[in-house]
Amino acid sequence: MKIVYIYDIKAKNKKKFNRTKRLFYYHLHKLNLGKNVWKTKSTIAVSTEKEKTMDLFFKKFRKSIEIYKIMAETIEEL
Repeated sequence: MKIVYIYDIKAKNKKKFNRTKRLFYYHLHKLNLGKNVWKTKSTIAVSTEKEKTMDLFFKKFRKSIEIYKIMAETIEEL
C-alpha cells in the first residue's frame, strides 16, 4: 500500500513563496527517504512504513502548505 501526499504551497507574495519552497525542499531532502519514494513537483508517494515520518514532516509546514493525503494499493486507483 502507498500513501500519496499532494501538496500546494500557499503564500501571499513571491518572496514568502520562494522562502517556503526553499525550506520545504531543504527539509524534505534531509529526511533521506531513499529510493522507494515516488516524487513529482507536488506529489510524494511513500510506503506505509514512512507514513508517520511524512505526517510529522508536513505538520511543520501546515500553515504555509495545503496537504491532501490519499491511500492507494496501486497508481491506477488514483
